Amino acid sequence: MNNAAAPENAPGAPAPAHASADRPISLTASSGIDRAAHHRLDEAWLAAAWSHPTTRVFVVSGGQVLIDDRADGTTELVMTPAFEAPVTETHRYFLGTDADGVSYFALQKDSLPGRMDQSARPAGLREAGMLLSDRDTALMVHAVALENWQRLHRFCSRCGERTVIAAAGHIRRCQACGAEHYPRTDPAVIMLVTDEHDRALLGRQVHWPEGRFSTLAGFVEPGESIEQSVVREVFEEAGVTVGEVEYVASQPWPFPSSLMLGFFARATSSEINVDGEEIHEARWFSREELAAGFETGEVLPPYGISIASRLIERWYGRPLPKPGDVI
Repeated sequence: MNNAAAPENAPGAPAPAHASADRPISLTASSGIDRAAHHRLDEAWLAAAWSHPTTRVFVVSGGQVLIDDRADGTTELVMTPAFEAPVTETHRYFLGTDADGVSYFALQKDSLPGRMDQSARPAGLREAGMLLSDRDTALMVHAVALENWQRLHRFCSRCGERTVIAAAGHIRRCQACGAEHYPRTDPAVIMLVTDEHDRALLGRQVHWPEGRFSTLAGFVEPGESIEQSVVREVFEEAGVTVGEVEYVASQPWPFPSSLMLGFFARATSSEINVDGEEIHEARWFSREELAAGFETGEVLPPYGISIASRLIERWYGRPLPKPGDVI
């Protein structure tokens, strides 16, 4: 992530900001995990790593893992030594090693194991990503992304035959035609658009609760640059034309397989005409109007795990309120 402040003449340049408005984006902080991709095809090394007493393993199922709310207020990913892990022959994914040489694996199962103790509970990434350490979050993001891909790509797109898992969960091979299939990532753009008065354009999707506003976003189409995608999506969703586009940061978003590419963009028109299909409502907000909306409850901020929060914060100049905050 580029944490440098945007220059004053850049699109979406923020107001004098609180330091926390430039904090790392969720799911992107340094985790201390080396993915060690060169080991994925080394079956002897993987077998030795699996049997090592320091190796740690956790189960992923339906995008959820077990987390443990500790007495000291921290939350941890529930992991066990390999010899205590549930048995699985094929759905075992190598996630990497840390600086101490500890190896980490995820097991894909049809369901999570029973509660390990009274404090362990199942959680998805939207919740756990805000509670876990950078290391545990990185491991969970990797595992959830692999599980999503594995569940949706069991058959060869070339010949239709069933594929088998290889490379410690990072390849599926077709034994009929020899094709190899790799985990897919769908690029999506997410952008904070500002106008000549430095107001921010925020929209509300049709299925969101009343008052929930966030940045606009959409998928990159085939044969399209990410900058072209920003321009097209803003016009399609809100009827606003965009000129200058500036890249800010990216965020893995495995729901099920996206990579969010964050931008600031400068509008060249201000009239709003929402599409009515994806976006139900869109509005221009000054910082004062957004603050007033938060105070009255008329406006609800985006979920904190999303890069949308950081884009808005860099313009807004201070952290967005969290659910339940009194402003």
